[in-house]
Amino acid sequence: MSLNSAALDHPELIEQAAHMYGSSCIVLAVDAKRQPDGSWHCYKAGGRIDTGRDAIEWIREGVRLGAGEILLTSMDADGTKQGFDLDLCKAVRKAVSVPLIASGGCGKLEDFATVFEEDAADAALAASLFHYDELSVTDVKDYLKGKGIAVR
Repeated sequence: MSLNSAALDHPELIEQAAHMYGSSCIVLAVDAKRQPDGSWHCYKAGGRIDTGRDAIEWIREGVRLGAGEILLTSMDADGTKQGFDLDLCKAVRKAVSVPLIASGGCGKLEDFATVFEEDAADAALAASLFHYDELSVTDVKDYLKGKGIAVR
């Protein structure tokens, strides 16, 4: 189960869902955008509404409440095809120990390798590359295997 906007509005949903299904089944989806002071805020409603909430603190709270995994979308990188937001991913990795899925910004095969080589995430998500047939899942898996990166 993935929770984003609803969890921001009702954090108790994370705890209730974790109790019902187990933390390993609860993914906290966080849409984060860098602020002028260098921090990141959480956004909701598909990235349209700034909650004013510090993303790193929210992720810590979400894990404390029972989220067993984080799906982290960088609103700054999303759609740019300039690579994953490694700074944001590394800040989250430093804050919590649950698995992290990087999302937003992937534009080429090398971006997948970089996020793993930099130990910035446990998994990586891309959308438009696959939707528009620029890459296939097989392309990515073969590339990563060739770089010695473990792939399922």
